[in-house]
Amino acid sequence: MRPGGMREHNLAVVLGEVARQQPVSRARVAAATGLTKTTVSALVADLVRDRLVTQAEAVRGQGDRGRPGSGLSLDGDHVAALGCEISVDRLAVSVLDLRMRQRVRLERWADNRRDPMTVLGEISGLAAEAVRLAGEQGLSVVGATVAVPGLLDRASSRITVAPNLGWHDVPLDHRWSVLGAAALPTQVDNEANLAAIGELRLGAGTLYDSFMLVTGEVGIGAGLVIDSALHSGAGGYAGELGHVVVTPDGDLCGCGARGCLETVAGKEALLRAAGLDPRDGLRPLIEGVGSGEPRALAAVDAAARALAVALAAAVNLLDPGAIILGGPLAAIGPRLLDTLETNLAARLRNLRGSAPPVLASALGDDSAVLGGAVAVLDAVVADPGPVMRRAGRPDG
Repeated sequence: MRPGGMREHNLAVVLGEVARQQPVSRARVAAATGLTKTTVSALVADLVRDRLVTQAEAVRGQGDRGRPGSGLSLDGDHVAALGCEISVDRLAVSVLDLRMRQRVRLERWADNRRDPMTVLGEISGLAAEAVRLAGEQGLSVVGATVAVPGLLDRASSRITVAPNLGWHDVPLDHRWSVLGAAALPTQVDNEANLAAIGELRLGAGTLYDSFMLVTGEVGIGAGLVIDSALHSGAGGYAGELGHVVVTPDGDLCGCGARGCLETVAGKEALLRAAGLDPRDGLRPLIEGVGSGEPRALAAVDAAARALAVALAAAVNLLDPGAIILGGPLAAIGPRLLDTLETNLAARLRNLRGSAPPVLASALGDDSAVLGGAVAVLDAVVADPGPVMRRAGRPDG
């Protein structure tokens, strides 16, 4: 292990234990980690100094003896993270503090199927404003994650292809220099993956160790969580549920194939099938379903049946504990969810006996942008060294 490596490791171990048990005494941290009380006290002093941990009222953990120790919690007033999302019709940014409380939320509605450099410039401006507003609250944003609806090359921070935006081979990193003289560390990920992280930590997925998050705008994507960890495949391309073929002779998809799920259950496909103009948004469809309008009901039922075909295959292959619907799929309401559950159960009953529960997202349209910020904060807790060095103090 390199010099200082053991101390960096121990800082991460202690910070992680504080995050899991907060508020928690030093004695309980020592007992849980196997570190000595003296070592824990020294590490906690550094974490408090660098504003990652704060001391609150005294607490006594189960089994503790003697005088209660000071309660340690994550410091939510200094370190923060930025999540950004580019979707087909919206730009959104969110700042979360280290306690995962949302402190800034901005969004702008626009058709983003245009020049990618223009769109990236616009969300850079929105992100810069969010960082400024966070700074007014005393928060220092230490990193960002950008959610995009496409396939990505994370190593080079490039969007390989985003068919529903019409983008191909788009670089991201150079667009983030507007966030400050010191480059803000920025990652990029698929929006469904980040939505799954958001639901895992803040939403409906908190009740499950394993689940599949299915979200749909123009396209449909899935994020897979197994044993409380995101699984995105060998190349990061897992979860392209929208390109599972459900009608082999169906409509042409943006990916070049025919009959993909998103040609039936994607938002724009749904609206067109209901005889509605996609430019008017989802509200007319929701109202049509609520009033029993035949074309609206038929379109939603067809989408639910197509989703059941694709998800039955996914369930048989991956065995998730639950399926969580996000974005427009959740917004449509009980008609889609109930029809999907009925059709999914019919396809799985004989082999499995039952189907996993189908739930609506608890975070709505914000699951991916929140998940982006959560991903940064999780990285800070897993390795606080870079943030501590950025604060101008060595971590070992």
